[in-house]
Amino acid sequence: MGLYGEQHPGRPRTHDDEKVSNLLKTVLESAPSHETHWSVRSAARATGISQSSVHRYFNLFGIQPHRTKSFKLSNDPNFVEKVRDIVGLYLNPPEHAVVLCVDEKSQIQALERTQPILPMGLGYAEGVTHDYFRHGTTTLFAALDVANGTVLSECKSRHRHQEFLGFLKQIDKNVPLDLCVHVIADNYGTHKHPKVMAWLANRNRFTIHFTPTYSSWLNQVERWFGHISEKAIRRGSFRSAKELVSKIDDFVGHYNKNARPFIWTATADSILKKVGKICKLICGTAH
Repeated sequence: MGLYGEQHPGRPRTHDDEKVSNLLKTVLESAPSHETHWSVRSAARATGISQSSVHRYFNLFGIQPHRTKSFKLSNDPNFVEKVRDIVGLYLNPPEHAVVLCVDEKSQIQALERTQPILPMGLGYAEGVTHDYFRHGTTTLFAALDVANGTVLSECKSRHRHQEFLGFLKQIDKNVPLDLCVHVIADNYGTHKHPKVMAWLANRNRFTIHFTPTYSSWLNQVERWFGHISEKAIRRGSFRSAKELVSKIDDFVGHYNKNARPFIWTATADSILKKVGKICKLICGTAH
């Protein structure tokens, strides 16, 4: 029995616990002098352990110095209250109301590949040229109904407060008058424009819920934007912005025929607990 318990079948047997401990401390608590992160070679040079053994130890202990994960903590003073408010709408939606996740996906480019796409075949992937012709852009406004997963969408050439207000009016026309409307949106400036807020103030059935800063992951429509990008936009070739808009409209129409809601399971307490762990990790670093 050593420092790390019984001998693991994948662990090299030629190094004692002190050397292994030194390797882990080196790669987890420091950085190489002239580089941003450790590699198998640099860690091997620094610790005197062979590259093959360092590679096995990295795999054994789940160390991945070549990878990073992006994050951004909210600095919103009302973060906790907003998380509880929005998660409450997901897990316990109000009666006689519709909950809509609203946002815009701006500057979607109509890109035409310079050469025809090569079809996928047995043993090789679809071929797409790396270069393209630009044919303008469009902005996709979308409102995802949390209850049934359907999407109300509209493409516009710009994404100012005028366009956002126009989309809210479109929502107003499409939601039955006997239902209240809860809109979840981020803190983009156009969403809080005085004219937008004045219009909302005159619509008693509308309530807008702003996500905390840097917390777009709380808005379920972002997940849907990822879905349409993957399925209909990213690998497409469009000869005009009009053709791009037509493709988006076709996709939304087909999607709504078989729409299913995204199942939200995270509670506010579980989210706040994870954020707390990240805060502790940051406090424990030198940054």
